Amino acid sequence: MAQERITTLARKTAETDITLTLAIDGQGKSEVNTGVPFFDHMLTLFAKHGLFDLKVKCVGDVAVDYHHTVEDVGLVLGDAFKKALGDKLGIRRYGFFILPMDESLARVVVDIGGRPHLVYEAEPPTMFVRDFNIILVKEFCRAFSNALGANLHVKLEYGEEPHHVAEAIFKCLARAMDVATQVDPRAAGSLPSTKGTI
Repeated sequence: MAQERITTLARKTAETDITLTLAIDGQGKSEVNTGVPFFDHMLTLFAKHGLFDLKVKCVGDVAVDYHHTVEDVGLVLGDAFKKALGDKLGIRRYGFFILPMDESLARVVVDIGGRPHLVYEAEPPTMFVRDFNIILVKEFCRAFSNALGANLHVKLEYGEEPHHVAEAIFKCLARAMDVATQVDPRAAGSLPSTKGTI
């Protein structure tokens, strides 16, 4: 029987207190409460479209700014994927998706190869959804990439409405991560690298 790819993590700093549970091989169920409603919406979409089961509870200094909450949840989520993937034997490693959301089109490519790097090209004409600055999506992606050890490329091909832009990116990231974390039956438990380590 295959090992369950599930992990629960906790991280507490002077800025945020986070508990997070991730099941990679889930059904898209989620319970998310970060204190930032728009971010909760994005994480719920991420879980649903990646078919990950995700529970997130974050108490952060949102009276100061949303930055610490968004960044730190990105760190814990990336770390949760890293731990849940374990030795990474048999995973596809690479994932790619293009996803439309009304007038917006996003492209995300990921390599879970142990080399964190972010390329992010996504700036809609308007940067705010209510009081949520869309630049925080970039900060989430950077933190996620660093903690997971993933090469992550995010590109907004085009888009105008900031809610649609953010939604396209989160859904696209979810789909790309779903592909990259899948176990390839042809790999027979081997590591997807000629180096012998990732």
